[in-house]
Amino acid sequence: MGIALYAHRGAAAELPENTLPAFRRAMERGATAIETDAHLTKDGHVVLCHDATGERAAGVPNRLADSTREEVRTWNVARGHPGSFTIPTLEEALEHLPGVPFNVDCKPAGSRAPAALVGVVRRMGAQERVLIASFRSRTLRQVRRLGYEGKTSLGQSEIVRLALMPLPVLRALPLHGDAAQVPTRALGVRFDTRRFVDKAHALGLVVHYWTIDDPLEARRLADLGADGIMTDDPRVVAPALGLR
Repeated sequence: MGIALYAHRGAAAELPENTLPAFRRAMERGATAIETDAHLTKDGHVVLCHDATGERAAGVPNRLADSTREEVRTWNVARGHPGSFTIPTLEEALEHLPGVPFNVDCKPAGSRAPAALVGVVRRMGAQERVLIASFRSRTLRQVRRLGYEGKTSLGQSEIVRLALMPLPVLRALPLHGDAAQVPTRALGVRFDTRRFVDKAHALGLVVHYWTIDDPLEARRLADLGADGIMTDDPRVVAPALGLR
């Protein structure tokens, strides 16, 4: 299997992020998967938006957690683009892009959002194509406790363990996720090394790098053995990876 190209919030360099048109454009540009963000509305709908409020995306200061799905549906997230763009639900995205793999970052803390997210994926029968991610290891442990049948990323504390612990210790005390999703470096630690990639692979993990918009950098990471690249601009990164 070749390298995966995840469109970070869709084709965010061209269209309003985390919208159905941005997702469709990304696939047209050569992306092979979608990366997106999930929040929970007041009435329990899983909606795809990076921020906890509508302030940046739509000029609406309301929190998603305090708003109903119908209220959120009225927010226009065009951000200077002509026309109207709305925040979709996860169910709508999975329905409109059948067969497309999704990486869904569960943003809210607590147990309600992971349970709702897992519930939607199960109802849609999409466990094989939805990787659930989060910076919070606690959120991912909740997803795994629910018996989620699909894949999960490593949380931040799990990434720290992967980076700092020796391989024999990690084999004795295994990590429970499937994907190490990392920047090239953080807090003085470099993740863009053959040693890190080989270590992850030795544990059966895939390695995804974010957010890479330079095609030469994407190619360099692919040559290191990266399994996936996340980008805001698949139209320029896809050709560097040999993707149409």
